[in-house]
Amino acid sequence: MDIKNIAASLHHYERNVLPLLQEYSLFSDIVKETGMQDVQVMRAIQWLTNKGLVTASTTEEEICVLEKNGEAYRTLGLPERRFLQAVAEGATWQDAVIKKAGIEKEELNISIGELKKKAAIEVSKDQEGMRFSLTPAGKKLLERPSLEEAFLKKTFPLATHSLTEEGVYALGELKKRKEIIKIVKEKTITVFLSSLGKEVLKVGLKDEDVIDRVTAETLSSRSWKHKTFRRYDVCINVPKIAGGKRHIVNQAARYIKKIWLEMGFEEMEGNLVQTSFWDLDALFVPQDHPARAMQDTFYIKDPKNGTLPKELAEKVKATHERGWNTGSRGWGGAWSAAKAKENLLRTHTTVLSAQTIAKLKAEDLPKKYFSVAKVFRNEALDWKHLFEFYQVEGIVVDPDANLKHLIGYLREFYRKMGFSDVRIRPAHFPYTEPSLEVDVYHPERKVWIELGGAGIFRPEVVVPLLGKDVPVLAWGQGLERGIMDYYKLTDLRDLYKNDIKQLQELPCWMK
Repeated sequence: MDIKNIAASLHHYERNVLPLLQEYSLFSDIVKETGMQDVQVMRAIQWLTNKGLVTASTTEEEICVLEKNGEAYRTLGLPERRFLQAVAEGATWQDAVIKKAGIEKEELNISIGELKKKAAIEVSKDQEGMRFSLTPAGKKLLERPSLEEAFLKKTFPLATHSLTEEGVYALGELKKRKEIIKIVKEKTITVFLSSLGKEVLKVGLKDEDVIDRVTAETLSSRSWKHKTFRRYDVCINVPKIAGGKRHIVNQAARYIKKIWLEMGFEEMEGNLVQTSFWDLDALFVPQDHPARAMQDTFYIKDPKNGTLPKELAEKVKATHERGWNTGSRGWGGAWSAAKAKENLLRTHTTVLSAQTIAKLKAEDLPKKYFSVAKVFRNEALDWKHLFEFYQVEGIVVDPDANLKHLIGYLREFYRKMGFSDVRIRPAHFPYTEPSLEVDVYHPERKVWIELGGAGIFRPEVVVPLLGKDVPVLAWGQGLERGIMDYYKLTDLRDLYKNDIKQLQELPCWMK
């Protein structure tokens, strides 16, 4: 920007401050000469600094300031000095000393302590009270001021860096006492014109002919015709404003939902608390499976149990015990309804898939559903494990669906998530067959990252729920791991820590 444009863009505050810097550099002097408020001058200096017209520096020093008692003792003398003088003049009894010295009871105690510390007085007690007498050291104290008294006679405010060794000692002693002296930190702001600032001043600043804004009065009086509008600089540095925005995880979750909706899927919803029946039994997970153990699952203490869908429970029981009419032998052994009734925090969103399939009829097909929802695992919290996290779930219930379609859905989803290189590997899961795992390639780290599992539901899952064996493509992926790289985070816990600065600085989710 050329010099004339810079001059034309200056605010009224800047126009008042800039010329004064030819004579003054101290902030306090500038405030005095402009007649502006401190905050207005500070704002002008910040703007001028951003434009490169001035340089500003701040120094901080400790200043001694007298408080209420300090001001009084500066005039009257320290209580111990007046105490000593009163005793020297014949006031030896406690009450007489208080009256003659003009000190309070609290000051009396302080004086006695200070003078005894210096061996200046002797104290005796009898029925009439305390009696005081001067020692030779006390008589010498009367001949000259103490270090503390000399300190109080100095000119205040007083910079601590200018103190001698004796002054430092006196300050330390006085600080121990009530409302005599305090230390404040004083900032001194110094401002100097830069070479660019000097060039701008050569152009000339006519503040009276410049207007900052158009008002109703300006328009009605047509006064703007005889003035110049201040140039609006759109390139100037301004403070960042941290506006409100959705949490980074919620941003990604909304984007993922949008992907599935655009692909024709409907969203599934359900309760966080489920029975073991829907979370595990309906998905053909055996009742002695390790996943049911307390160390892996959060069971609910109250209410401990839920209810079972009676007719469906009989079908699931038959499937577990002997395979029912699925063509399977089942798991064998007795299936426990009591175990199936136990309430828990859902361990996966596949529970929503099971409940959704159970509501479908043959004439409803084909159908496609998804969910992006919280699940809970009794895991030890570390950089790659959370006990509460989002799972991205999806199912396609279609008589014509096959494994190739499943792979196609997954590749398309991850492509929209920004992962161009996707690898599909064979895997094993209790309730899908065939099963597969999805990896995406990280080009910078040159590694494959596992993001989730998928497969086609086994007949033991579908037949009891739907009434017949229909291909159901299914997948479930953790959301958080898929977004870590975008936010340049290496610890899953960082996604949820209450760090306002991090939340303000991390970019919005944009793919």
